[in-house]
Amino acid sequence: MELSVVMPCLNEAETIETCVRKTVGFLDENGIDGEVVIADNGSTDGSQQLARDAGARVVPVVDKGYGNALMGGIAAARGRYVAMGDADDSYDFTTLGPFLDELREGADLVMGNRFKGGIAPGAMPPLHRYLGNPVLSFIGRLFFRSKIADFHCGLRAFNKESIMRLGLQTGGMEFASEMVVKATLQGYDIREVPTTLSPDGRTRAPHLNTWRDGWRHLRFLTLYSPRWLFLIPGLVFMTLGLIAGIALSTGPVTVGDVAFDVDTLVGAGAAMVIGFQAVVFAVLTKVYAMQEGFLPDDRRVKRLINWWSLERGLMVSGLLAVAGLAGLVASLLHWRVNDFGELDPRESLRIVVPAATALVMSLQALFGTAFISILGIRRRQHPPMTDPAEEAAGVVDAAAHREARERKAAEAGDAPETAEPKAAATSATSGTSGTSGKEADGADGETSA
Repeated sequence: MELSVVMPCLNEAETIETCVRKTVGFLDENGIDGEVVIADNGSTDGSQQLARDAGARVVPVVDKGYGNALMGGIAAARGRYVAMGDADDSYDFTTLGPFLDELREGADLVMGNRFKGGIAPGAMPPLHRYLGNPVLSFIGRLFFRSKIADFHCGLRAFNKESIMRLGLQTGGMEFASEMVVKATLQGYDIREVPTTLSPDGRTRAPHLNTWRDGWRHLRFLTLYSPRWLFLIPGLVFMTLGLIAGIALSTGPVTVGDVAFDVDTLVGAGAAMVIGFQAVVFAVLTKVYAMQEGFLPDDRRVKRLINWWSLERGLMVSGLLAVAGLAGLVASLLHWRVNDFGELDPRESLRIVVPAATALVMSLQALFGTAFISILGIRRRQHPPMTDPAEEAAGVVDAAAHREARERKAAEAGDAPETAEPKAAATSATSGTSGTSGKEADGADGETSA
């Protein structure tokens, strides 16, 4: 079968029959070997029977959620290619031709683009059209270097084998983002074709919740990008903290009518610590995600981890600790010069804050390096003591020996009755033909073997 059209369904009695009949008609008119699969997520309005009557195959999916329903339908699909779309009659399933053409040319995933194809009046709320979808799609392109302009278009088609290899896991509306993100990270051939969006045919409110599902999309995009979640903010914090710290370490800095002094220096030290911790978290997250298969391998991270050994990490941590301790010794000497009396914070903090910052960062480097080394420990299994092929051959030989023993036992049981005829036959044939004697020897040889 070439194409399976999967539709998630939860109480879509008003539109399910229309969607199925349009799709079945499209398949018949274009001579496509295909099917319509309804992934029912627990409908109670009779949607299942309406879909069957219209010519669809209904697959019940117990786990609730948009993503769960779709994955259940995709897993049950029989086609080489799968197209998916909502069962609310907002997408026109008779326009799947360009999607299928791109798949036949080798695409792994073909996305619809509603902004290029056309959005009918009333089909998409203004908040979604002008803010939600454009912003989330921009974040997806920025974080993952994707070229897809409409990340959340519900009408899309793909090679089933390629998508199943991605190991999609999200169960809610963020499933739409997960598919595009993981396909992009794996280097799949992703293409985009214009499609239209019409007002849905339901009288009830849609299942989509603007703020809840928008947040779930944003959360997924952020958590799947350690670079933007940890690394870039961490580098920004460290850079600002370092520049401010160096500038304020010798005295106050005045910009116009604003004077920056030791209070700002304390903030700069905090920024350094926070930024360094975020960078360490970025590396830890990336290493863990690569090992568990959440994110593809990154050669730059691998080179960094191979270079950043436990010994180098301990060395860097030790250097930072020495610098911090030296600063604390200097602060004690400064206190001694003042006879261990009251100090001017504007002077003493310029020594204490950098020293404390170095000490905290030394511990962060130590703990981070140790944890990276722990993640690098591989789970190993000793090889089996015996070769499976040799073990199988031993079983076959044992069976052959057992059969030979049983055959000999059976022949031994018949020996008393047939001993004389066998002896006569042997004496009669022993002198008549050398060839017969050789054949007899050969037979005996086979039996004894």
